[in-house]
Amino acid sequence: MQGKLYLCATPIGNLGDITLRVLHTLKEVDLIAAEDTRNSIKLLNHFEIHTPMTSYHEYNKYEKGRELIAKLRQGKQIALITDAGTPGISDPGEELVKMCAEEGIEVTSLPGASACITALTLSGLSTRRFAFEAFLPADKKERQVVMKELTGETRTIIIYEAPHRLRRTLKELYEFLGNRRLTVLRELTKKYETAFRTDFEHAVHYYETEEPKGECVLVIEGKAAEEILKEQKEAWRELSLEEHMELYEEQGNTHKEAMRLVARDRGVSRRDIYQELLEQNKS
Repeated sequence: MQGKLYLCATPIGNLGDITLRVLHTLKEVDLIAAEDTRNSIKLLNHFEIHTPMTSYHEYNKYEKGRELIAKLRQGKQIALITDAGTPGISDPGEELVKMCAEEGIEVTSLPGASACITALTLSGLSTRRFAFEAFLPADKKERQVVMKELTGETRTIIIYEAPHRLRRTLKELYEFLGNRRLTVLRELTKKYETAFRTDFEHAVHYYETEEPKGECVLVIEGKAAEEILKEQKEAWRELSLEEHMELYEEQGNTHKEAMRLVARDRGVSRRDIYQELLEQNKS
Protein backbone atom coordinates (compact mmCIF):
# COMPACT_ATOMS: atom_id res chain seq x y z
CA MET A 1 0.00 0.00 0.00
CA GLN A 2 1.29 3.43 -0.95
CA GLY A 3 1.26 6.25 1.56
CA LYS A 4 -0.57 9.55 1.28
CA LEU A 5 0.63 13.15 1.25
CA TYR A 6 -1.28 15.51 3.56
CA LEU A 7 -1.10 19.25 2.81
CA CYS A 8 -1.56 20.80 6.24
CA ALA A 9 -2.36 24.50 6.56
CA THR A 10 -0.64 26.13 9.53
CA PRO A 11 -1.38 29.50 11.21
CA ILE A 12 -0.18 32.70 9.52
CA GLY A 13 0.26 34.39 12.89
CA ASN A 14 -2.33 33.39 15.47
CA LEU A 15 -1.70 29.84 16.71
CA GLY A 16 -5.38 29.51 17.54
CA ASP A 17 -6.16 29.28 13.84
CA ILE A 18 -4.80 25.74 13.46
CA THR A 19 -7.54 23.14 12.94
CA LEU A 20 -8.18 20.04 15.02
CA ARG A 21 -7.84 17.94 11.88
CA VAL A 22 -4.37 19.32 11.17
CA LEU A 23 -3.27 18.71 14.77
CA HIS A 24 -4.49 15.12 14.63
CA THR A 25 -2.80 14.51 11.28
CA LEU A 26 0.55 15.99 12.35
CA LYS A 27 0.54 13.64 15.36
CA GLU A 28 -0.41 10.54 13.37
CA VAL A 29 1.75 10.72 10.21
CA ASP A 30 5.17 9.08 9.96
CA LEU A 31 7.01 12.19 8.84
CA ILE A 32 6.51 15.95 8.55
CA ALA A 33 8.16 17.77 5.63
CA ALA A 34 8.63 21.39 6.70
CA GLU A 35 9.82 24.45 4.79
CA ASP A 36 11.98 25.54 7.74
CA THR A 37 12.37 22.99 10.53
CA ARG A 38 13.75 25.67 12.89
CA ASN A 39 10.54 27.63 12.52
CA SER A 40 8.18 24.66 12.53
CA ILE A 41 9.67 23.08 15.66
CA LYS A 42 8.22 26.00 17.64
CA LEU A 43 4.74 25.16 16.35
CA LEU A 44 5.14 21.44 17.04
CA ASN A 45 6.50 22.03 20.54
CA HIS A 46 3.61 24.36 21.33
CA PHE A 47 1.11 21.62 20.51
CA GLU A 48 3.30 18.81 21.95
CA ILE A 49 3.76 17.07 18.61
CA HIS A 50 6.80 14.80 18.45
CA THR A 51 6.59 13.48 14.88
CA PRO A 52 9.99 13.40 13.07
CA MET A 53 10.65 16.29 10.66
CA THR A 54 12.67 16.76 7.51
CA SER A 55 13.35 19.92 5.51
CA TYR A 56 11.65 20.52 2.17
CA HIS A 57 12.20 23.96 0.67
CA GLU A 58 12.80 25.91 -2.54
CA TYR A 59 16.46 24.92 -2.80
CA ASN A 60 16.06 21.15 -2.35
CA LYS A 61 12.54 20.62 -3.71
CA TYR A 62 13.59 18.30 -6.54
CA GLU A 63 16.16 16.15 -4.74
CA LYS A 64 14.19 15.97 -1.49
CA GLY A 65 10.98 15.60 -3.47
CA ARG A 66 12.29 12.36 -4.99
CA GLU A 67 13.23 11.11 -1.52
CA LEU A 68 9.75 11.86 -0.20
CA ILE A 69 8.16 10.14 -3.19
CA ALA A 70 10.23 7.02 -2.43
CA LYS A 71 9.02 7.04 1.18
CA LEU A 72 5.41 7.47 0.06
CA ARG A 73 5.81 4.48 -2.25
CA GLN A 74 7.00 2.46 0.74
CA GLY A 75 3.75 3.26 2.52
CA LYS A 76 4.86 6.17 4.69
CA GLN A 77 2.27 8.81 5.57
CA ILE A 78 3.75 12.31 5.14
CA ALA A 79 2.44 15.74 6.11
CA LEU A 80 3.69 18.83 4.28
CA ILE A 81 3.72 22.17 6.08
CA THR A 82 4.98 25.61 5.12
CA ASP A 83 6.26 28.35 7.42
CA ALA A 84 2.78 29.86 7.49
CA GLY A 85 -0.43 29.25 5.60
CA THR A 86 -1.41 26.64 3.05
CA PRO A 87 1.27 24.51 1.36
CA GLY A 88 1.41 24.84 -2.42
CA ILE A 89 0.32 28.50 -2.46
CA SER A 90 3.39 30.55 -3.39
CA ASP A 91 5.61 27.82 -1.97
CA PRO A 92 7.60 24.78 -3.18
CA GLY A 93 4.87 22.36 -2.10
CA GLU A 94 3.39 22.92 -5.55
CA GLU A 95 6.23 20.85 -7.04
CA LEU A 96 5.78 17.94 -4.63
CA VAL A 97 2.07 17.76 -5.45
CA LYS A 98 2.94 17.60 -9.17
CA MET A 99 5.39 14.77 -8.52
CA CYS A 100 2.76 12.85 -6.55
CA ALA A 101 0.24 13.34 -9.36
CA GLU A 102 2.70 11.97 -11.90
CA GLU A 103 3.43 8.95 -9.71
CA GLY A 104 -0.21 8.23 -8.91
CA ILE A 105 0.29 8.90 -5.20
CA GLU A 106 -2.76 10.12 -3.28
CA VAL A 107 -2.75 13.70 -2.01
CA THR A 108 -5.26 15.42 0.24
CA SER A 109 -5.45 19.02 1.43
CA LEU A 110 -6.50 20.01 4.93
CA PRO A 111 -8.01 23.52 4.68
CA GLY A 112 -6.89 26.30 6.97
CA ALA A 113 -5.24 29.70 7.12
CA SER A 114 -4.19 31.52 3.94
CA ALA A 115 -2.81 35.07 3.87
CA CYS A 116 -4.22 35.56 0.36
CA ILE A 117 -7.86 34.90 1.30
CA THR A 118 -7.59 36.56 4.71
CA ALA A 119 -6.28 39.76 3.13
CA LEU A 120 -8.87 39.75 0.36
CA THR A 121 -11.78 39.47 2.76
CA LEU A 122 -10.43 42.33 4.90
CA SER A 123 -9.60 44.63 2.00
CA GLY A 124 -12.98 46.24 1.43
CA LEU A 125 -12.53 45.67 -2.31
CA SER A 126 -14.40 43.32 -4.63
CA THR A 127 -13.99 39.65 -3.68
CA ARG A 128 -16.03 38.05 -6.49
CA ARG A 129 -13.13 37.82 -8.93
CA PHE A 130 -9.47 38.13 -8.07
CA ALA A 131 -5.99 37.50 -9.49
CA PHE A 132 -3.30 36.19 -7.14
CA GLU A 133 0.21 37.26 -8.16
CA ALA A 134 2.07 36.31 -4.94
CA PHE A 135 5.55 37.94 -5.01
CA LEU A 136 6.46 39.93 -8.10
CA PRO A 137 9.58 38.68 -9.96
CA ALA A 138 12.92 40.00 -8.73
CA ASP A 139 14.31 40.17 -12.27
CA LYS A 140 13.75 43.70 -13.64
CA LYS A 141 12.61 42.62 -17.12
CA GLU A 142 10.30 39.88 -15.86
CA ARG A 143 8.90 42.31 -13.29
CA GLN A 144 8.05 44.87 -15.97
CA VAL A 145 6.36 42.21 -18.11
CA VAL A 146 4.11 41.24 -15.19
CA MET A 147 3.39 44.89 -14.36
CA LYS A 148 2.32 45.56 -17.94
CA GLU A 149 0.02 42.52 -17.87
CA LEU A 150 -1.60 43.85 -14.71
CA THR A 151 -2.44 47.21 -16.29
CA GLY A 152 -5.46 45.65 -18.03
CA GLU A 153 -6.49 43.33 -15.17
CA THR A 154 -10.14 43.93 -14.21
CA ARG A 155 -10.10 41.53 -11.26
CA THR A 156 -8.94 42.50 -7.77
CA ILE A 157 -5.17 41.90 -7.60
CA ILE A 158 -3.37 40.33 -4.62
CA ILE A 159 0.39 40.73 -4.21
CA TYR A 160 2.73 39.68 -1.38
CA GLU A 161 5.65 41.93 -0.45
CA ALA A 162 8.45 42.10 2.11
CA PRO A 163 8.72 45.33 4.14
CA HIS A 164 12.15 46.33 2.78
CA ARG A 165 10.80 46.27 -0.80
CA LEU A 166 7.39 47.83 -0.14
CA ARG A 167 8.27 51.44 -1.04
CA ARG A 168 9.79 50.46 -4.38
CA THR A 169 6.90 48.17 -5.26
CA LEU A 170 4.25 50.76 -4.43
CA LYS A 171 5.99 53.35 -6.62
CA GLU A 172 6.31 50.92 -9.53
CA LEU A 173 2.69 49.80 -9.30
CA TYR A 174 1.56 53.44 -9.14
CA GLU A 175 3.55 54.15 -12.30
CA PHE A 176 2.05 51.21 -14.21
CA LEU A 177 -1.50 51.02 -12.82
CA GLY A 178 -2.28 54.64 -12.06
CA ASN A 179 -3.95 55.88 -8.88
CA ARG A 180 -6.15 52.91 -8.04
CA ARG A 181 -7.61 52.08 -4.66
CA LEU A 182 -5.68 49.53 -2.62
CA THR A 183 -5.45 48.10 0.88
CA VAL A 184 -2.07 47.45 2.50
CA LEU A 185 -2.43 44.68 5.08
CA ARG A 186 0.16 43.62 7.62
CA GLU A 187 0.48 41.43 10.72
CA LEU A 188 -2.55 39.40 9.63
CA THR A 189 -4.32 37.55 12.49
CA LYS A 190 -1.84 39.01 15.02
CA LYS A 191 -2.36 41.59 17.79
CA TYR A 192 -1.31 44.55 15.64
CA GLU A 193 -3.12 43.52 12.47
CA THR A 194 -3.76 46.54 10.23
CA ALA A 195 -5.70 47.15 7.03
CA PHE A 196 -4.62 50.48 5.51
CA ARG A 197 -7.35 51.31 2.98
CA THR A 198 -6.04 54.02 0.68
CA ASP A 199 -4.92 54.65 -2.90
CA PHE A 200 -1.48 54.53 -4.53
CA GLU A 201 -0.85 58.27 -4.35
CA HIS A 202 -1.47 58.41 -0.60
CA ALA A 203 0.28 55.09 0.08
CA VAL A 204 3.47 56.21 -1.67
CA HIS A 205 3.40 59.50 0.24
CA TYR A 206 2.67 57.77 3.58
CA TYR A 207 5.59 55.34 3.34
CA GLU A 208 8.06 58.09 2.47
CA THR A 209 8.16 58.87 6.19
CA GLU A 210 6.61 55.74 7.73
CA GLU A 211 8.92 52.73 8.08
CA PRO A 212 7.29 49.59 6.60
CA LYS A 213 7.13 46.75 9.14
CA GLY A 214 6.05 43.13 8.84
CA GLU A 215 5.19 41.03 5.82
CA CYS A 216 2.61 42.82 3.69
CA VAL A 217 -0.23 41.86 1.41
CA LEU A 218 -1.37 44.39 -1.19
CA VAL A 219 -4.95 44.09 -2.40
CA ILE A 220 -5.46 46.31 -5.44
CA GLU A 221 -8.61 47.43 -7.22
CA GLY A 222 -8.99 45.99 -10.73
CA LYS A 223 -9.25 48.23 -13.75
CA ALA A 224 -12.78 49.55 -14.26
CA ALA A 225 -14.64 47.85 -17.12
CA GLU A 226 -15.85 51.26 -18.28
CA GLU A 227 -12.26 52.45 -18.63
CA ILE A 228 -11.31 49.41 -20.71
CA LEU A 229 -14.37 49.88 -22.94
CA LYS A 230 -13.40 53.51 -23.46
CA GLU A 231 -9.84 52.51 -24.41
CA GLN A 232 -11.16 49.89 -26.83
CA LYS A 233 -13.43 52.46 -28.45
CA GLU A 234 -10.52 54.86 -28.91
CA ALA A 235 -8.10 52.17 -30.13
CA TRP A 236 -9.73 52.08 -33.59
CA ARG A 237 -8.09 55.41 -34.44
CA GLU A 238 -4.83 53.54 -34.99
CA LEU A 239 -6.49 50.85 -37.15
CA SER A 240 -7.33 50.70 -40.81
CA LEU A 241 -10.96 49.97 -41.67
CA GLU A 242 -10.12 46.31 -42.43
CA GLU A 243 -8.26 45.94 -39.11
CA HIS A 244 -11.14 47.58 -37.29
CA MET A 245 -13.57 45.06 -38.82
CA GLU A 246 -11.26 42.15 -37.98
CA LEU A 247 -11.07 43.33 -34.36
CA TYR A 248 -14.80 42.85 -33.88
CA GLU A 249 -15.12 39.72 -36.02
CA GLU A 250 -12.38 38.02 -33.99
CA GLN A 251 -14.52 38.68 -30.91
CA GLY A 252 -17.25 36.47 -32.43
CA ASN A 253 -19.40 39.13 -34.08
CA THR A 254 -20.95 38.50 -37.49
CA HIS A 255 -19.78 40.58 -40.43
CA LYS A 256 -23.00 42.60 -40.27
CA GLU A 257 -22.71 43.20 -36.53
CA ALA A 258 -19.04 44.14 -36.92
CA MET A 259 -20.02 46.80 -39.46
CA ARG A 260 -22.54 48.24 -37.02
CA LEU A 261 -19.94 48.40 -34.23
CA VAL A 262 -17.32 49.93 -36.52
CA ALA A 263 -19.84 52.53 -37.68
CA ARG A 264 -20.68 53.35 -34.05
CA ASP A 265 -17.01 53.86 -33.18
CA ARG A 266 -16.36 56.07 -36.21
CA GLY A 267 -19.53 58.09 -35.88
CA VAL A 268 -20.87 57.21 -39.35
CA SER A 269 -23.69 55.05 -40.71
CA ARG A 270 -23.38 51.34 -41.42
CA ARG A 271 -24.12 52.13 -45.07
CA ASP A 272 -21.00 54.35 -45.14
CA ILE A 273 -18.88 51.48 -43.83
CA TYR A 274 -20.43 49.09 -46.35
CA GLN A 275 -19.71 51.44 -49.25
CA GLU A 276 -16.12 52.04 -48.14
CA LEU A 277 -15.46 48.33 -47.79
CA LEU A 278 -17.02 47.73 -51.20
CA GLU A 279 -14.83 50.37 -52.83
CA GLN A 280 -11.70 48.99 -51.18
CA ASN A 281 -12.51 45.48 -52.39
CA LYS A 282 -12.98 46.77 -55.96
CA SER A 283 -9.67 48.57 -55.89
